[in-house]
Amino acid sequence: MQTARAKYHLGQVVRHRKHPFRGVIFDVDPEFANTEEWYQAIPEESRPVKDQPFYHLLAENDQSYYVAYVSEQNLIADYSGEPVGHPDIDEMFGPFQDGAYPLHFQLN
Repeated sequence: MQTARAKYHLGQVVRHRKHPFRGVIFDVDPEFANTEEWYQAIPEESRPVKDQPFYHLLAENDQSYYVAYVSEQNLIADYSGEPVGHPDIDEMFGPFQDGAYPLHFQLN
């Protein structure tokens, strides 16, 4: 059995490759761990493979804040140096520094 190694880390700011949102990683699944209903709701031509890391993000776009679940293939590192404004960040992370957020505590 091959184990996937996560490319991104907790507290890192990332962007979605195709959609206009960014966020802070607060958890990582080594492979897909959401519901089959959620997976099937993704259009087939855009559906990512399941055997890769999936990331939980405190996400933001121009209209709102939310939690996103995104495959590694659909993320890129955000090097803008801009903090993310999600209101739940302070519950999990320390102040934004050097382009990332330090964890207050270990989640897993």
